[in-house]
Amino acid sequence: MKHLRFTRSAVAVAAAASLLALTACGGTTQANVAAPSASSAVDSQFPKTIEHAFGSTELESAPKRIVTLDPSYTDAALALGADLAGYVIYRKGDAAFPSYLGDVSAQTKDAANVGSLAEPSLDKILEAQPDLIVSAKVRHEALYPQLSKIAPTIMSVSTGPTWKQNIVMLGDAIGKKDKADQIIKEYQDRAKKVGEEILAKNPKLTYSYVRFSGEDTARLYSSSSFLGEIMADAGIPRPAGQPDSTEKIFVPLSQEQLPAAEAGLIITSAFGQDTAEGDKSRAQQEKFMANPLWGTLKGEVLNVEDTVFASSVSLQGAHGVLTKLAEKYGVDPQLP
Repeated sequence: MKHLRFTRSAVAVAAAASLLALTACGGTTQANVAAPSASSAVDSQFPKTIEHAFGSTELESAPKRIVTLDPSYTDAALALGADLAGYVIYRKGDAAFPSYLGDVSAQTKDAANVGSLAEPSLDKILEAQPDLIVSAKVRHEALYPQLSKIAPTIMSVSTGPTWKQNIVMLGDAIGKKDKADQIIKEYQDRAKKVGEEILAKNPKLTYSYVRFSGEDTARLYSSSSFLGEIMADAGIPRPAGQPDSTEKIFVPLSQEQLPAAEAGLIITSAFGQDTAEGDKSRAQQEKFMANPLWGTLKGEVLNVEDTVFASSVSLQGAHGVLTKLAEKYGVDPQLP
């Protein structure tokens, strides 16, 4: 490592000397020295070490082909303008990319589908020839040793509760940490503004989020969930005393406990979309909403797209949440 630093210093000194010589001879002046390109600015950050859930990974040069093994990281890579070589879909039968991303065909035309989130194909990942693989320990802890043999691999601990930190980690790994910081700040500024405008119209507004997943109980999402963090950024609170958790993203809610979902705005969604899982989830939603206790809730119910409010756990999903809320309350959507 000392040799590497010495080599860089020597190159820098030589370059400076050459520049002075040229300037003295009239061959080059300060005014016509070209500014560093964006690519050279990125390349100059490497080699670098990325700290992550499994320790540290050395990246010798800026990654050019990235495989994302969690959809939230696919969204992050697209938001950062990264070169996507491979990606996973959320579950079998899903479309390759969710509609909330808009048209990403130009960015993904050369990217390969390497399987589902639950079952990524090591063979397809290898065929994609990545120079960086990114995922989360909660998703693919068991695969980390094998993935690391294919390409440098970094993993966050989780996805939902740490989605903003995950964008920064990926941004740092590809030499775009400044851009990661910028787009997160822009989101936070927007969340604050949208929240302030909503609360100006509804000063006492509170929210709850009940998600139906085809289980015996519904899920009352906590303040540590993806939506919980977005609403905190917007300054919109949950009702005082409502069941909550700082360790889990939701609290189970039986039919007898439905009154605990009371809030000024009761957000609901059903998991699974147009799948058998979705049919089961929607059946549960209908059953719970037919319960007389659901009818005692006084808050306004807003049914939303599950892929945006729950499973996206991404910057684009967060903006989608803010847009839906802005449209609901008639404030400026302030589209990013």
